[in-house]
Amino acid sequence: MKCPYCMHPEHKVMDKRETPDGKAIRRRRECLKCEKRFTTYERIEVIELVVVKKDGRREDFDRSKILSGLKKACEKRPVPIGRIEESVNSIEADLLKRDTTEITSKDIGEMLMKKLKKLDQVAYIRFASVYRNFKDPEDFEEEVKKLGK
Repeated sequence: MKCPYCMHPEHKVMDKRETPDGKAIRRRRECLKCEKRFTTYERIEVIELVVVKKDGRREDFDRSKILSGLKKACEKRPVPIGRIEESVNSIEADLLKRDTTEITSKDIGEMLMKKLKKLDQVAYIRFASVYRNFKDPEDFEEEVKKLGK
């Protein structure tokens, strides 16, 4: 593994601990060249999940896409990264508990919507506007009204 800042291949582990759910090991590392610190996670790859897209295509499940989507929705919002990562871990765990290895992108989107609704309502509206393809301000207004109920 290379340093994400300077691409130097050597680094040292400063701290190592399990994540709160016990399903990964978090390692805090320091580059021996630029001395910047970064975090890595080690997880067990258990089941290969396949995501079935709206158009019928299939692709391997990628938890980083969920993390990226949540981060974008929560950008410039007071949501700690730890809470976002907990949400991703929870969604992934729920998917792995299912009886099938195929999951629809719609199901994943709905799971994300539920998590965001609890995390931050503004982030929820942001995500909903893209996920549900809002066309005009009335779509936003309708979704905000649903939140108020």
